[in-house]
Amino acid sequence: MTSARVEVEGRELSLSNLEKVLYPETGFTKGEVIQYYREIAPAILPHVRGRAMTLKRYPNGVDASFFYEKQCPSHAPDWVHTVPVTSTGEGRTIDYVLVDDIPTLVWLANLASLELHVSLSKATALDVPTSVVFDLDPGPPADIVLCCKVALALRDILDHFELTVFAKSSGSKGMQLYVPLNSPTTYEQTKAFSNALARLLEKQMPGEVVSRMAKELRHGKVFIDWSQNDEHKTTVAVYSLRARPHPAVSEPLSWDEVERAATTGDASHVTFEAPEVLRRFERDGDLFAPLETLVQTLPSL
Repeated sequence: MTSARVEVEGRELSLSNLEKVLYPETGFTKGEVIQYYREIAPAILPHVRGRAMTLKRYPNGVDASFFYEKQCPSHAPDWVHTVPVTSTGEGRTIDYVLVDDIPTLVWLANLASLELHVSLSKATALDVPTSVVFDLDPGPPADIVLCCKVALALRDILDHFELTVFAKSSGSKGMQLYVPLNSPTTYEQTKAFSNALARLLEKQMPGEVVSRMAKELRHGKVFIDWSQNDEHKTTVAVYSLRARPHPAVSEPLSWDEVERAATTGDASHVTFEAPEVLRRFERDGDLFAPLETLVQTLPSL
């Protein structure tokens, strides 16, 4: 297997097993994973910088076993930043990785951390979410096309409250909607707001939407997972790879694309793999850029 020593922004890294295939169905290699994250860095870094990172590592590829890693590996270079977070559930302090720069992103890719999952809050204010998220999870035979229809209905409700919302594919079965806040807010407020809207949409679209978590209720419907709005939960980062048969990406979507998928029933309008994501970023820039700057306030319900 090919190895290499490279310099990335003044940091020296040892990259290993570059020819190892991590996506057997397509032949996508570890070297290509590293290259993807190196090239998408200008897009992903603004959205993960300063946030506690949970790693999902696939050392032998997407068809083999994986593990989650919260504690920063002991062999991390001394220039990798971390943040200590006390876990009430686990009764200990965990030093999470902070992906603040390109060398750290490349280092994680070399660990076969295919998926990157981040908190909705910054490490400097763990109890203050910067966004509300609506996680749309389709219960088979429902798919991402039905998620698009539900997303459009949610957008209309949010428009009523004069809130701008942004969509992205999950890179897996569903999609997520983000309402940027960047204002003093609590998880209690964001969870109550997302729960209320999920229940409202369930009443409006009872054949397509469910707001309750019981899995037996989800068949053929889209579960709006409002519980993701929690200090102790993470959501897959925008532009993160996913451990699917193909190197799919959690990719920002334009509302035109969401509407086309909902109208035509064609999921290809809202599902993208790594090479196409790089081309889209070069052409369109970061469609999620407003998530970091747009200031909005939740209404009182």
